[in-house]
Amino acid sequence: MLICLTASHKNAGFDMLERLSATADAAGPRIRNGHSAVQGAVVVATCNRFEAYLDLDAAEGDSPVPAVHEAIRSVGAVAGLEPEELRSTFGFVHGNAVAGHLFAVASGLESVVVGEGEIAGQVRRSLERARAEGTTTPDLERLFQRASQISRRVKNETGIGNEGRSVVRLALELAESRITDWSATRVLLVGTGRFAGASLAALRDRGVTDVRVFSPSGRAAKFATSHGIEAVGHRDVAAAAATSDVIVTCTTAEHHVVDRALLEAGRAGFGASAGSAAAGSAAAGTAAAARPLGLVAGPAEAPVERQLVIDLGLPRNVAPDVVEVHGVELLDLETIRIHAPLEEFGATDAARAIVGGAARAFGESREEQDVAPAVVALRRHVFDLLDGEIERARTRGDADGRTEEALRHMAGVLLHTPMVRSRELARAGEQQAWIDGIAAIFGVTPAADASAATSEARATLRDDARERHA
Repeated sequence: MLICLTASHKNAGFDMLERLSATADAAGPRIRNGHSAVQGAVVVATCNRFEAYLDLDAAEGDSPVPAVHEAIRSVGAVAGLEPEELRSTFGFVHGNAVAGHLFAVASGLESVVVGEGEIAGQVRRSLERARAEGTTTPDLERLFQRASQISRRVKNETGIGNEGRSVVRLALELAESRITDWSATRVLLVGTGRFAGASLAALRDRGVTDVRVFSPSGRAAKFATSHGIEAVGHRDVAAAAATSDVIVTCTTAEHHVVDRALLEAGRAGFGASAGSAAAGSAAAGTAAAARPLGLVAGPAEAPVERQLVIDLGLPRNVAPDVVEVHGVELLDLETIRIHAPLEEFGATDAARAIVGGAARAFGESREEQDVAPAVVALRRHVFDLLDGEIERARTRGDADGRTEEALRHMAGVLLHTPMVRSRELARAGEQQAWIDGIAAIFGVTPAADASAATSEARATLRDDARERHA
């Protein structure tokens, strides 16, 4: 049984999402080991989403509630949140609806910015992390691999992902009202990961040429070399921050990398330098200090009067106290989310149609697999009887094989209708009726170890499919 626990910008506060995201790496193994019914768990955590996809081994008629509640307790334990708070927040998706939900998420249909491109990679990396942690299962593998395929199909067949939509670009669009001239804007980029690369590309698309990069983990030099920009070290970051019109942060650091103290230290350093300068240069320094965003009207290395800080990190990279510094404005994910554009229904209709069709097909395929062990058991029962009758026919003189041929044909005819009904009932969600029926008529039950029959069952279903299309 597949289940998804979901908290996103649609149903959870930013503070909760921040806590969940910060501890996401530890959540999967904790969930997997929390209850015996949980066979696997894949956690998807982004700046506006935390989701746990669970594969439960629940017998027919058993309630999944105890395993789900234990999973929620596990998430709360690693995030430092009360289970009651999480239970009242988490959305709950189960059964075939899980595929539709993940396919929509991976395609960007559930994002703050509909159609944003980063989410597909985040979903793919979530599966990779679960593999490394040993928390995935065949069903979860199939679900997530199919989600990646559907996201690519949505991108290729619709226009939803062709406009470079992302939280980064939305943030820069919101900044347009504060920036006079992007080409004259000096930017400090804090972070060197995938989000930093996307941020740099979006800045360059707007004409920004003066970008420096700082990395709290010391990776700035490598990133700067590969992108043709200047690196800033720990000793110079305060000065670089003070002289930047725009600071964009997008690191995975679990602490604030930009705060009031950093900005004030950078400005104070320039103040001390100005105090020791000649009186004649003091007026020029005053003019430089009044430089507005995007307009160079003085020495390049001078603190700015107005400054925009864009925090794209989760957990927050920027301390809220930066707004206490004169002239500093903060644009964070919570603010960006409020200003996200409404979904463009016309542009997403085709994408949602693809997702819906793929989810139905996934559900039908999975339901057929659910009944597969019983299919294998019935076929084995019939062919064991067939082999016995053929052997008796041979001992009675079936030299030309006609009797054997007739028996094999009859076995195929007899199995045809039960096989068709197994697929029909499975797709209608009535697998158990078929399983109970063959048990009542033939005394046949699925193998005690259903997993041992998995490969044979899948081969059987493929053979049936070939026969249908032959």
